[in-house]
Amino acid sequence: METFIAPREFVDNPEYSRQRQRQLATLDLATVDAPLRYLIAGFATLPYCFTLQCCYGHFLTASSDDRHNLKPLPRSSSPARVENRIAYVALCIERSLAGKRLRDEFAAAPAIDPEYVQFGSATWFWDRQVNSYALQVEPRRFRTRDVVQVDATEALRLQDTRDRFFNNLNRLLSGLVAGDESG
Repeated sequence: METFIAPREFVDNPEYSRQRQRQLATLDLATVDAPLRYLIAGFATLPYCFTLQCCYGHFLTASSDDRHNLKPLPRSSSPARVENRIAYVALCIERSLAGKRLRDEFAAAPAIDPEYVQFGSATWFWDRQVNSYALQVEPRRFRTRDVVQVDATEALRLQDTRDRFFNNLNRLLSGLVAGDESG
């Protein structure tokens, strides 16, 4: 995210419910990267958040320049340079007790790999939707960029971190959905 900054504090948003309904009405899971569909559908069931955008993250090489490629990088013959397109989830979170708990869970996510996972706000999203936050997988030194060039070793680390990141988000979501159903 070219406008990625430290997470902003919650502000009042009396329009949250209307904005959430409008966003969910336009949600088309067919346009979401396939590995993220379950995650995005799950977040849509939680009344205290809604997804703004997401991307699974894509690796482009000289032999595979498909911007929507989801295939893992080969471990044995990785190219010298890889273009990494950022993996992220951007959500609007309601200023409520449940929303604050979700924001706290997101704030803890960088513990997966602090050099490659960040939690924050993006001014581009915030200017359009207050209380928006992003979790992203990107080398810390490039945290404000959407696309970067890295060597094969770093690309493989990014890929592994991305996979652990989304697995952890799916586990978090499962717990949140189970908690909402029981409470």
